[in-house]
Amino acid sequence: MGSWIITSKTLGLRIDHFLNEHLDLSRSKIASMIKDGTILCNDMPTKANYKTKLNDCITASTYQIKTLDIEPVKMDIDVVYEDEYLLVVNKPRGLVVHPGNGVKSDTLLHGLLYYLNSNCDHYIRPGLVHRIDRNTSGLLVIAKDDKTHQFLAEQLLDKTMNRTYYALVHGVLPQAHVLIDAPIGPDKSNTKIMTVNQARSKPARTHFEKIETYINSSLICCKLETGRTHQIRVHALHANIPLHGDPQYGHPSDTDKTGQYLCAARLEFVHPKYLKLMQFEIPLPRYFQDKITELSHS
Repeated sequence: MGSWIITSKTLGLRIDHFLNEHLDLSRSKIASMIKDGTILCNDMPTKANYKTKLNDCITASTYQIKTLDIEPVKMDIDVVYEDEYLLVVNKPRGLVVHPGNGVKSDTLLHGLLYYLNSNCDHYIRPGLVHRIDRNTSGLLVIAKDDKTHQFLAEQLLDKTMNRTYYALVHGVLPQAHVLIDAPIGPDKSNTKIMTVNQARSKPARTHFEKIETYINSSLICCKLETGRTHQIRVHALHANIPLHGDPQYGHPSDTDKTGQYLCAARLEFVHPKYLKLMQFEIPLPRYFQDKITELSHS
């Protein structure tokens, strides 16, 4: 992923703060990589609060699939594609992707552990390459081994993995296509939500395209150039077109707070073994189509 030599301009910085400026990753991901030993200082494991010294050599290795200390859980998983290297799944709305933030069981990761190992003669650790929010539905690619995970993660980092979402929003875009180029960071008063133009923000770019308009609402297509937490939802609010159903970033008058109407409907990446472009697209889920029907007749 990269290596750096500390100069007089960067010495004395905490290593996690230094990496935050040089890697297109979240703070939590950087902290996790330091803890896992995929980030080294002078070829040795380090700590997040280590302060850099002159001529330190910092290296960030590619992702590794963590050893999973969780129990498999049998659940229905909508597998769109699978081969010996990876699988693409359609995550339903309401399912958390991985444990964290108080959620310890019955996540997609628990289900993948069961699915991949229930009829397999060797243990497979599912590697999450990217994530989507609990109430966002749609496509995710999962690696079955470290090499595949590394190949796919690098595509995500160098922005050659294309992810396309559809969203139902309040309001109408002023033009057919709008680029939102606005940095995103944690809100000062509530770190569980993100906002634009905060001091600790990172660059974020989202393309919005008008697909269909209704009375005071729209169906839009969203394409990410970056992958910030809640990026589409935050940028939609910033553009004054908050998502329908969004409990955190939605319109104040929205009585439907069941979850944002956001679906990761298309996914494109290069296969790590066959080196061919893989393209996947799913229809919008039933709850999403029902909302479109409701808006069309309102």
